[in-house]
Amino acid sequence: MNTTGTASAVIELTDVRRHFGSGDRRVQAVDGVTLRVERGEVVALLGPNGAGKTTTLDMLLGLTPPSSGSVAVLGGDPEAAANSGAIAAVLQTGGLLGDLTVLETVELIASLYGRPALSRVPEVMAGADLEHLAKRRVSKCSGGEQQRVKFALAMVPDPDILVLDEPTAGMDVTARRHFWDVMRADADAGRTIVFATHYLEEAEQFARRTVVMHRGTIVADAPTASLRASLGERTVAATLPTADRDSIVARVAAITGVIGIRLDADRLSLRAADSDAAARALLEVGARDLEIAAPTLETAFTALTED
Repeated sequence: MNTTGTASAVIELTDVRRHFGSGDRRVQAVDGVTLRVERGEVVALLGPNGAGKTTTLDMLLGLTPPSSGSVAVLGGDPEAAANSGAIAAVLQTGGLLGDLTVLETVELIASLYGRPALSRVPEVMAGADLEHLAKRRVSKCSGGEQQRVKFALAMVPDPDILVLDEPTAGMDVTARRHFWDVMRADADAGRTIVFATHYLEEAEQFARRTVVMHRGTIVADAPTASLRASLGERTVAATLPTADRDSIVARVAAITGVIGIRLDADRLSLRAADSDAAARALLEVGARDLEIAAPTLETAFTALTED
């Protein structure tokens, strides 16, 4: 990775807007996004379908210009950064040449960047877990295997910034685990990683910072752990005794800060700002199998994006 330069910010979006169409058919995909990503950060970009995530990533890569506002990558033009290999991506869209083998595909793209990139081909093949697929034609690869080929192509120029749009789509559990092991090592070595994903557990386990988009705007931007804990409420669940369940539910519901009470057969669940008080009340009436869970990123995501 080329980590030269004194500025710590490698990505800067300032009041960026992007619309498609005009008149009644105009769609505002991104609406006033301002975002700064420092060198070496690992940032998850979350949001429901249509939130503007992919359009934002496309502007970072120079694939589409903003309608207004500015986008800078490594202090310059995004398209120039992409052409030089300083920023690379694994995208959902984009095809591969099915008649080439996996190794031929990686070598072909590496040749476009010159001898240093060609010398990285064995390392890239190993990092993407493609060595045993080297002679297989791309058309014979599964969707998850083709996604790993795309990952290898992105890594060929040894980019400073790696942009991932649903990078593990189609991968099995083992392949996903290997992929994120490689990403962790890259992040520890200083590579900046921005990724959009629908797997919230990936963001929770891997991203040090999470940005949530909704309807083209950023509705949250915080360290992942802080965002997860921002709701403050813990989930409490317990199995109720057979008798007097209605009175038990009423007693627990009267506790200050208890919300979202749900009773499924004999299993009660709720959210509470003071989980100790809720747990104490349940134990006092003979509830068993008590569980207390901290807020998850999924809980925060749902709260931020539901209408």
